[in-house]
Amino acid sequence: MATVARSVPGPRPTRRRSSGLARQEARWGLAFLSPWIVGFLAFTAIPMVASLIFSFTDFNLLRPNQIRFVGLDNYAQLFRDPIARTSALVTLRYSVVAVPIGLISPLFLALLLNARNLWAKRLFRTLFFMPSMVPLVSAVYVWSGVLNTETGWVNRFLNLLCVPTWLSNLAGRPDWVGRCLQGPDWLNSIVWIYPSLVIIGLWGVGSMMIVHIAGLQGVPTELVEAARVDGAGPATTFFRVTLPMITPVIFYNLVLSTVGIFQYFLIAYVLSNGTGRPGNATLFYAMHLYREAFSYSHMGYGSTLAWALFVAAGAVTLVLFGTQKYWVYYAGGEAR
Repeated sequence: MATVARSVPGPRPTRRRSSGLARQEARWGLAFLSPWIVGFLAFTAIPMVASLIFSFTDFNLLRPNQIRFVGLDNYAQLFRDPIARTSALVTLRYSVVAVPIGLISPLFLALLLNARNLWAKRLFRTLFFMPSMVPLVSAVYVWSGVLNTETGWVNRFLNLLCVPTWLSNLAGRPDWVGRCLQGPDWLNSIVWIYPSLVIIGLWGVGSMMIVHIAGLQGVPTELVEAARVDGAGPATTFFRVTLPMITPVIFYNLVLSTVGIFQYFLIAYVLSNGTGRPGNATLFYAMHLYREAFSYSHMGYGSTLAWALFVAAGAVTLVLFGTQKYWVYYAGGEAR
């Protein structure tokens, strides 16, 4: 009896078509990403590699053809440079003041503008956000006029505040009657220059405020209502429910603020015209880097300063990410 041969079915063409479609999608994806990839390579990756190479040379912009390899001399000079130490201390002192205020003030504004019974919320949010859209150089020039010692609005307002009779009698100082406040020299005093920089920086907290508002609106309302049912007041509800839930947003802004402090440059440069006045109080590390690289044309040493800044900012960022597990709450897990 003859046996009938059965044909063995071949592999289904569906897999071939799916793999070909995946390769085609990958090619199209790379095609659409190519402008960003080219820009990243041309304006970020290659300049970073070049600056790392320059940091081991004495490259000078005025004599680019006489470049020579100097090894670790630039890094040794970095530790001997007194101006580098001064600028690092200036940056550190300012960060101690600016970072906490820069985190608390947008959170406070976000709480106000996210209140349940606030009228015209969108209008107020727009008004508080608009200053962050003003070009920073223009804002600095405006604030330099507002904080002017003689003609500034702030000092003119302070000069109108005089001691009344009842206050002088209460203090037992009759000689205080009629004495008016004298506005400080905001921009030329070592004592008042940091408060001035903080005030100017608060002008642009609108974008960070919007991020905080988004975080507040993401807090589950059932948790807030449960806390109120249990008898928790507004303060307890905020510190026990709202604040832990928005810690990821606070952490995000903390990282951005910290990295921004390391790169703090433009406001101080415009106010002091690159001199670091008064008394080098505004000579931030980034300004020292700029002066060495572009004002004095020491591009090799400037590259060394830039890589030291990169390492310091990266180290601080890693420390922040290492501590987040102790105080940042994420959905699906709790901070220990």
